[in-house]
Amino acid sequence: MTDTAATMEIGISTFLETTPDPVTGKVISQAERLREAVEEIALADQVGLDVYGIGEHHRPDYAGSAPAVVLAAAAAMTKRIRLTSAVTVLSSDDPVRVYQAFATLDSISNGRAEIMAGRGSFIESFPLFGYSLDDYDELFEEKLELLLKIRASEKVTWRGGHRPAIPELGVYPRSVQQPLPVWIATGGSPESAIRAGMLGLPVAFAIIGGMPERFAPLVALYKKAAQQAGHDPAKLQIATHSHGFVGDTTEQAAELFFAPTQAQMNVIGRERGWGQAYTRATYDEARSLRGALYVGDPEYVAEKILLLRRHLGVTRFFLHVNVGTMPHRDVMRAIELLGTRVAPIVRLEIARSEAKE
Repeated sequence: MTDTAATMEIGISTFLETTPDPVTGKVISQAERLREAVEEIALADQVGLDVYGIGEHHRPDYAGSAPAVVLAAAAAMTKRIRLTSAVTVLSSDDPVRVYQAFATLDSISNGRAEIMAGRGSFIESFPLFGYSLDDYDELFEEKLELLLKIRASEKVTWRGGHRPAIPELGVYPRSVQQPLPVWIATGGSPESAIRAGMLGLPVAFAIIGGMPERFAPLVALYKKAAQQAGHDPAKLQIATHSHGFVGDTTEQAAELFFAPTQAQMNVIGRERGWGQAYTRATYDEARSLRGALYVGDPEYVAEKILLLRRHLGVTRFFLHVNVGTMPHRDVMRAIELLGTRVAPIVRLEIARSEAKE
């Protein structure tokens, strides 16, 4: 895990999509997509990527309802890569079970597990587990408090409004890492950035639209809150998660990634009432140097990551592959290029920059 802002981690995030293939119309089974994910994690480890994250969702177009289980399946096949949720929908889960699942993963992987806690980008888990959206903010605050108490102490005494009290009881197994890393994930809420800073927790921003540099004020809020709370600014960790794809050429990457991205973004747009269809013009604008899509050949994607680092000071970058269903071979090639071509360029340039200072 990163210790200072001078280092940079690069990895993959996914929601394990099971959407119709935009070319063939085929929908792969969730079982097949889960097995593919384990292969992707193994490859990411082999090509030197730093982290792989799986988002939790409870809907038919994604297979990742239990990220810790999938990550544990890959843990025994990998040596170095860190394994994280991206995100755990903490508001609708039980912090005791969340800690136990990821502490178990931490043991299997010998200290490579992380929890990325957030409120999620979809709401299906709330009615599924019997929670009201009226309690959206209160649920997250209360459950984050409990999760942090559990990771800090083997025996826990706690009382809240949405879960039975815990009277001096132990939570097992304990994690190998002390403490088990917990990140706060946010789509751009100032309150979330400030909360993460006050707690001294690493923060992950989901940047899937607009210009990434617009998140600079949120980074400033995060750092200011952390400093005011007495946390060492040099130890702060900042991650971003953005959609993208790496191809052998920029033209190839753009063509392969467009159709599945358009299909899924239009599904989400209809659900959320965005009103406008996702077009090729929208896509191409987002692929520009200052846009939020990291789509291109290795040199171009590396250039965009380095620009992001200059604007936001990120210490970790997640490339979200993929947005909609793509052939497994194409996803595997993108992972290979990210690890063998993109990451070395980024690391070398950062090393050169640090040497000059």
